[in-house]
Amino acid sequence: MSNIHSDKILILDFGAQYTQLIARRIREIGVYCEIWAWDHAPEDIAAFAPRGIILSGGPESTVEADAPRAPQQVFDSGLPLLGICYGMQTMAAQLGGAVEAGHNREFGQATVRFDRTNGLFAALPADIESFSAWMSHGDRVTALPGGFVASASTDDLPLAAMSDEQRRYYGVQFHPEVTHTQHGDALLRHFVTSICGCQTLWTAANIVEDCIQRVRAEVGEDQVLLGLSGGVDSSVVAALLKRAIGDRLVCVFVDTGLLRWREGDQVMAMMAENMGVRVIRVDAAERYFNALKGVADPEAKRKIIGGLFIDIFEEESHKLSGIRWLAQGTIYPDVIESAGSRTGKAHVIKSHHNVGGLPEKMNLKLVEPLRELFKDEVRRIGVELGLPREMVYRHPFPGPGLGVRILGEVTAEAAGLLARADAIFIEELRKWNLYDRVSQAFAVYLPVRSVGVVGDARAYEPVVALRAVETIDFMTAHWAHLPYDFLDLVSRRIVNELRGISRVVYDISGKPPATIEWE
Repeated sequence: MSNIHSDKILILDFGAQYTQLIARRIREIGVYCEIWAWDHAPEDIAAFAPRGIILSGGPESTVEADAPRAPQQVFDSGLPLLGICYGMQTMAAQLGGAVEAGHNREFGQATVRFDRTNGLFAALPADIESFSAWMSHGDRVTALPGGFVASASTDDLPLAAMSDEQRRYYGVQFHPEVTHTQHGDALLRHFVTSICGCQTLWTAANIVEDCIQRVRAEVGEDQVLLGLSGGVDSSVVAALLKRAIGDRLVCVFVDTGLLRWREGDQVMAMMAENMGVRVIRVDAAERYFNALKGVADPEAKRKIIGGLFIDIFEEESHKLSGIRWLAQGTIYPDVIESAGSRTGKAHVIKSHHNVGGLPEKMNLKLVEPLRELFKDEVRRIGVELGLPREMVYRHPFPGPGLGVRILGEVTAEAAGLLARADAIFIEELRKWNLYDRVSQAFAVYLPVRSVGVVGDARAYEPVVALRAVETIDFMTAHWAHLPYDFLDLVSRRIVNELRGISRVVYDISGKPPATIEWE
């Protein structure tokens, strides 16, 4: 098969919240790309050998003396360039144009009028002269560098886009990567395929075959151990490794008692029975509830749950012989967020639990088949590998499970009630064709009791909150406006079917100010 990494785009990140979205859009087109910090070692750019470079947006101002700048190697490379928002501004400033701090900052929708003779806009429909685009900037380009012409404008922005056709340099002040921008995908597709000349080799089938070949080359005839959680990432890793190395994969599934309703049995049915994966199930619910007894602080709960999982996993691994590799479901956003900057100028966002060293006493080498993939790509290859779509496209579920959806002390009784309440909520969302319309939905067990009337008798029982949000990137979210009839039905089912719940409430907080999860 063709090398699916041969035609690729490099994205230099100046700190924009949308940078990962740019990469996802490029990959959806079918072209591999990577995100590097803006101050990445310049000599690596030539070694990476991209067919084009995109300069992302960012929160800084190019008018400041210490503002981030693109490496000179970018302009010396002779490659096509696309600057987006801050990327356009730094391109203009570094090539001899002028940028000024905007007196009227522009955030939100704007109507962009464009020059069809400009190469970047050639792919847009022939019957339009303008389109709606998303703006998010304070500074603006006020004078073009030599060789550039203005190629788009808005009512408030004379230079909304610029181009130098001879050098194949393009800049846009708006964000083509967001869904708010009409024809944004067409602009990006035209840049990466027509202007940069990339083939669209990055497909689900090709990714699966490439991952299988690399795993086989990496682990040889060795055995591989995987901690199977039942989540999307670990399930896709299991399916991928099963196809790559067959029975040399051994999975350990720790049933914490904090999973979705009957999820332990579902994991075993799907992986062990239907796919033939070797899975060792450890029923550890009692150990977890004992360890969490009396603990109410959410961070303390997370540490206990995570630490106990490691202890149990290591206990099981020591019972096995011949294991040389540990597989993890690390995905590309984990890698990006843990990488930071090689030069120390960019900020490290966080250290991720899947990225870094392993406990020395395990003495295992690490294999991470999904390390290059975004979550939406993981889902697509999961379907390609034959996993059920309803499992692959399930809503996110926190690593500590119901432990952080039970506010206050975690008990077996609370976990059982919450799991069943959550299952009713999700079941009705699917019946009403609402599940795929919301990004995440779940129930929360509150550490308060409420007076109710159940069967003509007074009840004084716990409260369950329902949460459903709509979001694109999970950095911001709106509460989902679910139908009143639907909420009424779910509330009545939970109270009628679950002895121990007297009241159901619906969370109408957005993010911000609230977070998506309650803890």
